[in-house]
Amino acid sequence: MTTRPTYRLDDLRIDLERQRVERDGVVLDVAGLSFQLLRFLLEAGDRVVGFDALIAGVWAPAVVNEETVTQRVKLLRQALGDDGRNPRYIRSVRGRGYQLCGVPRAEEPPADGTPVARSAAPRARAVAGIAIAAVVALCAYAWHAAQAPAPAPVAVDARLERARYYADIGQADNNDRAIALYEEVLAGAPHDVAATLGLSHALSARMCLYNAGPESAERARDLAHGVLATTPDNALAHAALAYADDCRGEVDAAIGEYERAVALDPAGRDDARASAANLYVERGRLADALAANVVVEHNGTKLRFLDLQIARNLDLLGFAAAAERRYARIFELYPDNVFGNVAYPRFLFTQGRYAEAEAALATAKSRPLHPQVHLLAGEVALVRGDRVGALAAFEQAANLRPHQSLPRALADLYAARPDLPALAQRADEIARDAGDNPDGWIEVALLRVQNHAGAVDALRRAVAGGFRDAAWLRASPLFRALADDPGFAEVVDAIGRAVVAERGKVLAAPWLPADLLSAVAATP
Repeated sequence: MTTRPTYRLDDLRIDLERQRVERDGVVLDVAGLSFQLLRFLLEAGDRVVGFDALIAGVWAPAVVNEETVTQRVKLLRQALGDDGRNPRYIRSVRGRGYQLCGVPRAEEPPADGTPVARSAAPRARAVAGIAIAAVVALCAYAWHAAQAPAPAPVAVDARLERARYYADIGQADNNDRAIALYEEVLAGAPHDVAATLGLSHALSARMCLYNAGPESAERARDLAHGVLATTPDNALAHAALAYADDCRGEVDAAIGEYERAVALDPAGRDDARASAANLYVERGRLADALAANVVVEHNGTKLRFLDLQIARNLDLLGFAAAAERRYARIFELYPDNVFGNVAYPRFLFTQGRYAEAEAALATAKSRPLHPQVHLLAGEVALVRGDRVGALAAFEQAANLRPHQSLPRALADLYAARPDLPALAQRADEIARDAGDNPDGWIEVALLRVQNHAGAVDALRRAVAGGFRDAAWLRASPLFRALADDPGFAEVVDAIGRAVVAERGKVLAAPWLPADLLSAVAATP
């Protein structure tokens, strides 16, 4: 038993042990890096803390710049309800750093001296996932770490906390550090639920975000199943299983598990709600996707990819101006967002703004890479008539994720001497296993693009499965051979009719907030 360290800062009550911030008994959404930043500022009292000290104390060993610190302070202020222009809790000191607006006061223990029991492992920052591609299935990044079910030794708590910290940074090396720490905890406590599910999530992220092979997500799935075998109503375990299925391309299975997680914990699983929304897009349920994302945004839950998911929803629904504002902001402010680094240049490309797309791609290539950056670069090269450059870009994508089929298919398709019989055979093999998976049928269409009837039939199947990105079909040189085919025009028209129906649902929806309503209403 020990006295739990808590502090008062103005009207905030900050519990360091439980990583919990309250105002008037209401818990605020301050966790992960935001909470670590607040903790570091508390330790400084009312002293000014410089950028170098903040980077060393909160982000190390990760290497970040001052802009990353500034954005994290902004997120912390938002979570606290603070106004940077008239601050109540955290003030900016020009040219120096940041400072608390008052002196934090340690909260006294209960008057009778009763010690407070040590809490279980603290909660970590929620992050959620998004899939932005029409060509390649991207994995959602759904997570919200759970409180451990029982008190754990201090050493285990410390390792878990550090693992969650590393996993939350959003970089490959730090995700691997998190995996190593979770493995270390499980070596001594093999049934630790928090460590098991933390490892499951980090392994899925290794595939979805950091280009590892499918064996990572397969093990993640096994870990989640192991927890569910003993605690079938564990919402976090269902979310972990969903994330693993998501990364493996099992869309319907993942949707079911995400929805199960939300049903079991409606207030605590906004991450799963947002990840389900991401997959609703895969199935063409654009209005349902935006509705779910709006709920999460309304709840104030801070998820890493939520704004990007909403931008994608708006984009596919045809609200281009509203989508572009979000895409551009994400691209400028969050350089470590691998999906945002693809989404903005891809949007510019589908709008026919090729020079702007190329400039954005040049910036994206200096950031953490997803293979779609190279795939898009290959498409831009084809628009410019540079088949050699396109092949080089497709090869780069294939090398980055050798276990993925599409990048290798494009590299083989645009080789100097493509093996057309082998490509036709590959298309047949994919078609046999595609089911109602739209991404599989898109790949089949690309491989059969010289066979107009076969390619159009594959596109029809993709649309039946939920594919809704008509702008990409029209803009991509990958389908240039089909441009004058009446069947291709019919496919594009079918998508247009489906999108109009989804758009009508959105415009008539009572849940559409005023800011989004005004943004979409201004779209022609």
